[in-house]
Amino acid sequence: MISTNIQSMFDNANSIVFLTGAGVSTSSGIPDYRSKNGLYTKDTDKSAEYYLSAKCLNNEPEVFYQYLKENMYYPNAKPNIIHQRQAEFTQNKRAAIITQNIDGLYQKVAAKNLVEFHGNLYDIYCQTCHQKVDYQTYFNFMYHENCGGILRPNVVLYEEGLSTENVKRSIELVSNADLLVVVGTTMRVYPFAGLLNYRSNISKLIVVNQEELQFSVPYEMIKTDAKEFFTELK
Repeated sequence: MISTNIQSMFDNANSIVFLTGAGVSTSSGIPDYRSKNGLYTKDTDKSAEYYLSAKCLNNEPEVFYQYLKENMYYPNAKPNIIHQRQAEFTQNKRAAIITQNIDGLYQKVAAKNLVEFHGNLYDIYCQTCHQKVDYQTYFNFMYHENCGGILRPNVVLYEEGLSTENVKRSIELVSNADLLVVVGTTMRVYPFAGLLNYRSNISKLIVVNQEELQFSVPYEMIKTDAKEFFTELK
């Protein structure tokens, strides 16, 4: 059961920011990265970090393309209660979502005030002419039929920099929030984890996770399944 204190923190907040990661989408059938059965633990010739790097895309575009098709795309995945409830908060204009996820599930529930910190796998463009194409076209062929350029998803690969616009907007949202809610992420991967450094002195922090997490700032730890938490949250 959600305590009266936690519920009141949501009820009284004027500006909520959800900071989310891979754990939000595991209930939708999308594996996370670092768990026992995660993407980074698979037995492959090279590391997942290599296959998801700018180096791989530039030097072995066919290998990069095949790896993404086989490991990263889950077009039939559906949003779960966590996505839905967070989206409802954004639709009431009291909340924003900053997510590390690149699976596009928040867009499927029409989340507003959404920052996809690392991009979106379904946002595909040509590296040569920069024209956008739909992901089904990308699935059929890795080259742009108009100019022959190599297609790629608009996601941040290893060795690439983040979108300046996304970083700026995220910092602004966090600094103006009076309630931050961490869900589905350990907040250990930088620079995403560094967003907490921009919280205001009056901002409260809630962490929803099945395992205990440690933070250097005051926070409320809700040790439970996030699906259950958001099912009960009013």
